[in-house]
Amino acid sequence: MNQIASIALPQETEAFLESMPAGVDYGEETLPLRVHARAPGQSLEAWVGAHRDDVDRALHRYGAVLFKGFDIDSADKLNRVAVAHAGELLGYIERGAPRVQLGDKVYSSTEYAAEESIPMHHEMSYSHHWPSKLYFCSQLVAQEGGYTPLADDRKVIRAIPEDIKRRFIEKKVMYVRNYGLGVDMDWREALQVETRAQAEEYLAQSGTGFEWLPGDVLRTRARRQAIATHPVTGDTVWFNHAHLFHSSNMPADVREFLVEEFGEEGMPRNAYYGDGTPIEDSVVQTIRGIYDEHSVRFPWEQGDVLFVDNFLLTHGRSPFKGPRKVCVAMAQLYTNHDL
Repeated sequence: MNQIASIALPQETEAFLESMPAGVDYGEETLPLRVHARAPGQSLEAWVGAHRDDVDRALHRYGAVLFKGFDIDSADKLNRVAVAHAGELLGYIERGAPRVQLGDKVYSSTEYAAEESIPMHHEMSYSHHWPSKLYFCSQLVAQEGGYTPLADDRKVIRAIPEDIKRRFIEKKVMYVRNYGLGVDMDWREALQVETRAQAEEYLAQSGTGFEWLPGDVLRTRARRQAIATHPVTGDTVWFNHAHLFHSSNMPADVREFLVEEFGEEGMPRNAYYGDGTPIEDSVVQTIRGIYDEHSVRFPWEQGDVLFVDNFLLTHGRSPFKGPRKVCVAMAQLYTNHDL
């Protein structure tokens, strides 16, 4: 594993800033930046609340800060620390994956089978809006695996071949989703609504095309960004879910079954170029490979809390054995008005 910068949490802001390594490139050697408590019982909530701007400066430089030794091991504790930093947390609407709500705007990590990997992704980059900040805490560490790998998209976008990059920037990405097939979330859970009228209102406001199909199935088409620019740092990053939602991301036998059962457009989810033409399997495989090359793993310890800048970094999940509990909170909604 690469050497990761490690600093103790100081009592004074100046010491915190001075202790950050200078003159280093973004990325693996300082991902995430580790901050340790000076003494047992030290309050992370109080310090973060007093030094919000300085934590943001660290996030803008490194993309993620891992706080250790503060015993943030419950949804309630994570809520208080995240609120101390962000002021207000977000609900989870237009869901890309099932989650369980554990507390006030705190959720379980994605409820996928333990033996499956979750590819690197920015939270909600398939949407017209997304959280700028993410907060994770480790409530229970898996016996084996269960990492939350991180990748710096300032490096990833530079590594993507120019022809692929140009194609996506020109065309953008179109996501086609079919809710209510019985093999994924239905539209009520995904959009957090109860009626068709409420669903239609949200979809209209978000610039999403839709149609109702027999059997209470909702099909949506959304043309979204391929890249995004950080509103504070000005960094442009690769920012989409194409490689994750693309049908090639699922096992070949599952993909074949779903195509046979529902057709290409009827699959629970799929990604196309923004003009509706198919994205080649080789293209998204290349992107996944680049993310794998740039991903960095760190070992969770119970009570760890991780702050992530959702613009600058992607995250994922490795397979694991044994019980694992990670809580997640989101904050600072950003809306892409260019769509």
